[in-house]
This record gives sequence, structure tokens and C-alpha cells, in this order.
Amino acid sequence: MLRSIIIDDEPDCTETLGLLLERYCPEVEVAAVCHSAAAALETIPKQKPDLVFLDIEMPHTNGFQLLEQLPAIDFDIIFTTSYDQYAIKAIRFSALDYLLKPVDREELRSAVRKTAQRHHPPLTQQLEILLQRLHQPTTNKIAIPTMEGLQMIAVESIIACRSDSNYTILHLKDRQKMTASRTLKEIEETLDGLPFLRVHQSWLVNLDEVAKYVRGEGGYLVMSDGSFVDVARSRKELLLKKLQPHRS
Repeated sequence: MLRSIIIDDEPDCTETLGLLLERYCPEVEVAAVCHSAAAALETIPKQKPDLVFLDIEMPHTNGFQLLEQLPAIDFDIIFTTSYDQYAIKAIRFSALDYLLKPVDREELRSAVRKTAQRHHPPLTQQLEILLQRLHQPTTNKIAIPTMEGLQMIAVESIIACRSDSNYTILHLKDRQKMTASRTLKEIEETLDGLPFLRVHQSWLVNLDEVAKYVRGEGGYLVMSDGSFVDVARSRKELLLKKLQPHRS
């Protein structure tokens, strides 16, 4: 059983999440419900949860500030939030889990399943990346889930990303490669807002690492490491628009 605490200032949300867990996630035991960060700060050390469902938007002290006030985080976290692009981007960078409200039962089951399979709380580096990203949006570290665990890398070390079924091959500087346990779409969403562009169904490239564009029906790119990336005909016009101001 996963001993859990639900932290959310809205009683309707805690009640709904509790019912969903009872019905669809019998492996989760709700040990306590807290409607404020202050209550959570008292309850967490007493209950010693395996998992905390943490609302981000709370008055006085939000979910992120609560984490910063805890002396130690030895439990897993699933954030719950209404759509907040800024917060979600920070969470994605740290490879932590989140659920959008209203919580979907299948997404809940998937997040709980991943937690149960991990058997360990978030790495210190993940939380550091999360909090750094919140305080300094330009921070360049990203957590990449792999088959072995998590790899922390600098965003600028990524030259291109290639789809490989439900995985993604990251082509890094110094001709290194890394296999991420994420689809290319998930990697693309994580890097949204940074100089990355999907140029093909199978390729996402770092525009800063494009050395040359060679014209053709779709054409192809020569990357900084000398590798070639095909460009889909449907993505050619957008690519050229992105490259021109990017190079100016």
C-alpha cells in the first residue's frame, strides 16, 4: 500500500480526488487530508507518507513554497493543478508528475502506477531543477528519464532528438547519445519555448545547432556535429521562418 496525503485548499477537490483513489487506485491509502500548507507542515512528519498529492495554487503558501519549507522530502510527489503553463513547464523540466484538474481517472491511475514502480522518492537533483526553474526560468538543466533512472543534462548539449517508437534518442554534443523513456512529443512539450523545432515526424532539432540548410522538396539540415536531419515538406516554410530571425 502507498500511504498518501492529499494537500489542497479546496474541499471539493480533495473529496473528488479521495473518491477517485478509493475507486480506481486501491493500492493508495489516504492517511490524511490537509487544506493548507501550514496543516501539511505539521501532518507530513507525523504521517510519514509514501506519496503526497500536492496542489500548487494555494493561498498564503503555495505547493512549491511548502516544499522549500520542509527539512527533508522522503516521499514521492504528484502535483495537482489547474492549467498553469509556467508551473507545468518547471515540473516537466524536473521529470516529476502532475495531474491537471479536473483529474482524469486514467491519468491518475497512470501517475500512481509510475510512482508504485519507482520505489523511491524524487531525487534531490529533480527538486533542485524544479525550484531553480521556478526562480530562474533561464536555468538550463533538465532531468531526462532513462531506463537506468534519471540523467541531468544541460539543454544546450542537445543537438537533436529522434523518435524511436515510445522512446527518444537524444543526440548530444561530443557525439554522445542517450535514450529517453519519453516519446518525442513529450520531449517537444518539455522543451517548448526554447529554440527547438519539430522539423519532421521523427526529428526535433536545436536551432542553435543548425549549421546549414540544404534545399530540396523538404530539404535537409546539417547539424553542428556533421549529422543530417531530413525536413518534412510540410515543415519547410516554418523552419525557414524560424532560421532567418534566429540567424539575424
